[in-house]
Amino acid sequence: MLKLTGVSKLHRTGDIETTALDAIDLEIESGEYLAVTGPSGCGKSTLLGILGLLDVPSAGQYLFDGTDVSGWSESRLAQMRRGRIGFIFQSFNLLDDLTVAENVALALEYGDVPARERKPRVEEAMSKLGIAHRAGHRPSQLSGGQQQRVAIARALVSRPRVLLADEPTGNLDSAHGNEVMRILREINRDGTTLVMVTHSPTHAAQASRTLRLLDGRILVDAMAA
Repeated sequence: MLKLTGVSKLHRTGDIETTALDAIDLEIESGEYLAVTGPSGCGKSTLLGILGLLDVPSAGQYLFDGTDVSGWSESRLAQMRRGRIGFIFQSFNLLDDLTVAENVALALEYGDVPARERKPRVEEAMSKLGIAHRAGHRPSQLSGGQQQRVAIARALVSRPRVLLADEPTGNLDSAHGNEVMRILREINRDGTTLVMVTHSPTHAAQASRTLRLLDGRILVDAMAA
């Protein structure tokens, strides 16, 4: 479903050039659960950004569901993302001047979902994440775990085929973190392809496959025992 061939990413700051990814070859099948691990600065978030069409490679080819998106403009990439890719971030990225329901609905604002279908979609997503009773609350009125549930509901409301999670438990205590991991496993079991960046060996071990990066290269690519 997702295929990188010889993908590299270079960052330039003045006269300094840094290699974030170095000739990455990677194929992710539909329905897989892949954990991406490695030390800070090894290229994990850069890889996630390219997989999520938020960034473009400096070299190499990226096939998204069979379509070569290498060299596409931001507007074309944005169009491809809509309804196909969902994102969950460590920092939640919720808007506090909007209610929970409005934050979730925001993901449908620029998509192709007809207006009449949006409210049922939002209600379904909130119900699935157990936050329907918080629909009228503001994010600041919720616990960290509840806010991450809102963020997951927002990511799922467009029913994406691919879900990308960047340290989804990083700002949570262990109990709420374990609950988020349970939710992610359920989402994957329902058929959504899941790619998760994590520093936690325990959380990485729950994936069906683990990728370990070092200095922008794949050091380990292993299926779960």
